[in-house]
Amino acid sequence: MASRSTRRPANLRGISQVPLRRWPKTPNTPDPAGLTARIPLSDPRPAAPGGFAPSAFAGEVVPFRVVAFREGHDSIGVRLRLRDPDGVESLHRLDPMDDGTDRWQTPIALDAQGRWEYRFEAFADDFATWAHVAEVKLAAGIDTDLVRMLGAELMARAAAEKDRPAAQRRRLAAASATLSADDVAADAILAETDELAPVFAERPLASLHSATAWQSILVERERAGVGAWYEFFPRSEGAKKRADGTIVSGTFRTAEARLAGVAGMGFDVLYLPPIHPIGRTHRKGPNNTLVAGPADPGSPWAVGAAEGGHDAVHPDLGTLAAFRRFVKKANEAGLEVALDLALQASPDHPWVTAHPEWFTRLPDGTIAYAENPPKKYQDIYPLNFDDDANGLYAEVLRVVEHWITQGVRIFRVDNPHTKPLRFWEWLIRTVNAAHPDIVFLAEAFTRPAPLRGLAAAGFQQSYTYFTWRNTKAELEEFLTALAEDTADFLRPNLFVNTPDILTEYLQFGGRAAYRIRAAIAATAAPTYGVYAGFELFENVARPGSEENIDNEKYEYKLRDWDAAEAAGDSLAPFLRRLNEIRRAHPALRQLRNLRVHWSDDEAVLVYSKHLDAAFTGTGRDDTIIVVVNVDPHSVRETTVHLDTRVWGVEPGDAFEVEDLITGAAWRWTDHAYVRLDAFTEPIHILQVKERS
Repeated sequence: MASRSTRRPANLRGISQVPLRRWPKTPNTPDPAGLTARIPLSDPRPAAPGGFAPSAFAGEVVPFRVVAFREGHDSIGVRLRLRDPDGVESLHRLDPMDDGTDRWQTPIALDAQGRWEYRFEAFADDFATWAHVAEVKLAAGIDTDLVRMLGAELMARAAAEKDRPAAQRRRLAAASATLSADDVAADAILAETDELAPVFAERPLASLHSATAWQSILVERERAGVGAWYEFFPRSEGAKKRADGTIVSGTFRTAEARLAGVAGMGFDVLYLPPIHPIGRTHRKGPNNTLVAGPADPGSPWAVGAAEGGHDAVHPDLGTLAAFRRFVKKANEAGLEVALDLALQASPDHPWVTAHPEWFTRLPDGTIAYAENPPKKYQDIYPLNFDDDANGLYAEVLRVVEHWITQGVRIFRVDNPHTKPLRFWEWLIRTVNAAHPDIVFLAEAFTRPAPLRGLAAAGFQQSYTYFTWRNTKAELEEFLTALAEDTADFLRPNLFVNTPDILTEYLQFGGRAAYRIRAAIAATAAPTYGVYAGFELFENVARPGSEENIDNEKYEYKLRDWDAAEAAGDSLAPFLRRLNEIRRAHPALRQLRNLRVHWSDDEAVLVYSKHLDAAFTGTGRDDTIIVVVNVDPHSVRETTVHLDTRVWGVEPGDAFEVEDLITGAAWRWTDHAYVRLDAFTEPIHILQVKERS
């Protein structure tokens, strides 16, 4: 370290901006009512819109942020006062963010499920102000005696604080006595400053206090924010073709045979479309045709028939006991079962006759069926929440409680944006009060405001616009918004496809498109999903639509999973590897840590995910760099440009990376050459190796 006597201020003109002054002798000065605090605090984060509370999942590293400043150039300190769900309180110092915005931040891993409370506090940091004055003025040989006397006065004030530890008080009293001597040299004063800095970092000498109001953040179980989902139709699993060409439905018992394959690919959640009886009136035939044959199974989303409604199981699938057995077998395989909650009815649903007030009657006397122009769903009646809200609310709650009793802990909610927001707020709050582990996923492909409103109102997860964000520019903007703008209340589930969504990118991008989309979904967010058939590269659309031809919504789908994998015609090994990487790297199980970097190519997307050793549980930093050629029809060669400071490497310094897909290793700096061939390997998922 350089000698203290050689120190010089970076800008001598700054000396006039660090005046000598006396600090107040009392730590608090009452603020006149209604005026801004002496040290204003604003824009506290985490926060959610609409007056709702923000949320997180257990183990999520949440950046607590606030804007704080004061007049002039004196130093301030900011801290977070945090209460866990048991009421245990802790204090955490915030650091200023280096972006010129007066924002302060500290990351906290919220590890306990329940409601946490927090507030931000700011104060004048009198020791830091004096230390800065001493640094600048003594290095310049200015006002040495006055600096010394002010330091002695400050140490004496700190030593007089009754709640400060006795050992600290003795040390501070000795420092005050030392600084009171007339012959103390500048270097000795600065040595005292260095030695005492940790004491004041632990317990600041503070005045001019201010604080925000108490706020809360709901921390939910880890699966509310982390998991790999797989969707299949149980009626297709084990279905068999008869001699006459008709198909015998699969059952819960035959679908059990597929559990090992799903779990073997590393998925955590198995999502089932509706399993209830299906209406016969206006039943849809293959490819959404208006005429169904006697052997056509119809759409599972046309819920309800003579056999029962939302609390019943389709007789082709088995019994309620068979469903409970299926859930048990899935749990034993390491899978949670998510059940579709489709709040709508077929014309044959028992609700239609028992509760006609729950539907919209048109002037011609008919009941309005569902429409999403140009799509028409003549086999589905939407619910009307205006005429008997209390009755309908109670019935839906009864249905949800019924399936919870059967072992369901996750509900994927169909089209929640077509129901009142206040209904979901009430339902989720009511269910979670009794069952805190229940997770609701909002399938709301709608405008940004209602999509975000549903998330803020309580949905633990949300479908997003991911399937329609395919270019580098689109993905950079989209992923940054997920990680920064809405992460306090919206947890994205990046499904790569659904029975309703087969985008042009997948239709025409070939097998490379499937690898690219899976890799981005699995690494960009802690939760993502795959609908069955994705691993078989099913990419033929019904003409004029975004849906697969011979859509499984309207018919059985016979697939031979094992034969496809044995022949090398399956993406299953790649999905398995992605899920292995996700489980091995805690950085990928966080949302807010995504940082977009740069490349010289308009088709090469670059982002990283970094987690400090303090939060990984391994004692080591975890850093993943993802480089993707998002053009599935080309070979791209370019230079990527990385802000390596994100993971603690100075620009220009070399570091080792290993490709977790291929095993290749390279020595990189902040500027690195890449070649990504869409036809062989369009993705790098790189682990930054620890430096020895």
